[in-house]
Amino acid sequence: MISEEYLYAIALRECNHIGNIQFHKLVRTFGSAREAWKRAKKEYKKLEGIGQKTVSDIGNATHLEFAEEELNFCEKNNIRIRLKHHNEIPFLLNECNDAPAVLYQKGELNDTKPKVSIVGTRNMTDYGRQFIENFFEATRFSKYTSVSGLALGVDKEVHEQSLYYRKPTVAVLAHGFQYLYPAKNRRLSDKILHEGGALITEFSSSRKPDRENFIQRNRIIAALSPSTIIVETGFGGGSVSTAAFANDYNRDVFALPGKITDASSQGCNQLIFHNKATAISTIKDLVRLLEFDDPKEKTAELFPYSETAIQLSDNQYLIYQSIKEYPHISLDDLAQKIDVSTHKILPIILELELLGKVKSFSGRQFIAI
Repeated sequence: MISEEYLYAIALRECNHIGNIQFHKLVRTFGSAREAWKRAKKEYKKLEGIGQKTVSDIGNATHLEFAEEELNFCEKNNIRIRLKHHNEIPFLLNECNDAPAVLYQKGELNDTKPKVSIVGTRNMTDYGRQFIENFFEATRFSKYTSVSGLALGVDKEVHEQSLYYRKPTVAVLAHGFQYLYPAKNRRLSDKILHEGGALITEFSSSRKPDRENFIQRNRIIAALSPSTIIVETGFGGGSVSTAAFANDYNRDVFALPGKITDASSQGCNQLIFHNKATAISTIKDLVRLLEFDDPKEKTAELFPYSETAIQLSDNQYLIYQSIKEYPHISLDDLAQKIDVSTHKILPIILELELLGKVKSFSGRQFIAI
């Protein structure tokens, strides 16, 4: 029997003007969703930054009726309801101030296993497919859970490769469980559940896959894992928003560089150029930076290079040595230290990233690797 706190949490989240951040503020103030439902409208002055208009829809009986129907639907369809204020959602997601107040889950999500989020364009090329195949081949002995968005293209390939290598995979949906978008991935979604993975969403069961839901979905993909890999994306592609969320959450972001003339690589190249993602130079380096278990067998590299063959230019060597001497040095501090302007340093750092010599972090900080 599901406790009535779930009923009030769903009803409260359904109210107009009550988003996840407002929900969390209400629960912190009144102690529970139930108490917030009963008291917030009269005692809203206790809430910092929340006015009468925000709480005006709380207590609406229609939302309680909706919540009752939602609970019945979830019980009939083996959907678990997880509440953030009960610490029931995955711990990395729980860290985020805009984490979903209510999360719906089908299947199993082992929160003790490392996770990596991998996303990209629906218009995947052979280059992107080869990278994904090589990545899963290289990590076949590593124990982790993949996270993606169940879209066509890169997402679909990520889920399928996970299943092929018997790794649990989590699909984050942009709609409620009455729907499955795209419909052609229904068989894949069933297989994800059958093989020990999970489907999760913050949207109630009747919520359709509206356009704006996908950006909301992307923040959950970014929040679930310590690292996000962008395989291929164009300018302004949805995966760019996933990278932006990951940066905001202080997660590592990696992007697969490509030709500047390839539309499907232009978003990745831009992320790298603006220090919003670390360039992927080799599968080996990527696996090491992800801190996955070392593979038990040597695997072929997608972008092989010889460590001894790398000959740094004078400028590259100066910047590399400075970063090596001062780990996590900021761009401004580096420019001051070597007396070179930042706009001249950035292209050289990108070269060093492509050579696998430097890794960048959010806030324009760098380490030598």
